[in-house]
Amino acid sequence: MKRTTIEPYLLFGGRCEEALAFYGKALGAKVDMMMRFKDSPQPPAPGQLPAGFENKVMHATFRIGDNVLMASDGDEQGPKFEGFSLSLALPTEAEVDRAFNALAEGGKIKMPLSKTFWSPRFGMLDDKFGVGWMIGLAM
Repeated sequence: MKRTTIEPYLLFGGRCEEALAFYGKALGAKVDMMMRFKDSPQPPAPGQLPAGFENKVMHATFRIGDNVLMASDGDEQGPKFEGFSLSLALPTEAEVDRAFNALAEGGKIKMPLSKTFWSPRFGMLDDKFGVGWMIGLAM
């Protein structure tokens, strides 16, 4: 029986390849597949892509731990990651600290790592691409 899944699809407005490299370094993300617009079996209609987007990422699938996420450069408009955050639960406080600090590089800390009533180690931030993260100790 097939199961229902929800997989976040992040649009990076021309910075997808940079984001994938960043998440690889910060979180150990592994890219499963990546296709550029120029490699699509169905070419885009004339004028559909901004100039220079032929080499941009049309679609990528990557993993952080056992979790699948998808990404694209989308179009030339900058990303607007509003109204949600990705929640990352890690097995040790040391891993929480490392991931939080790596993702915070170039980003904005919204809630520093601290003890909360639901977790001994939890913090929130927007990374340098504007993606919101809630990072805590897996319970």
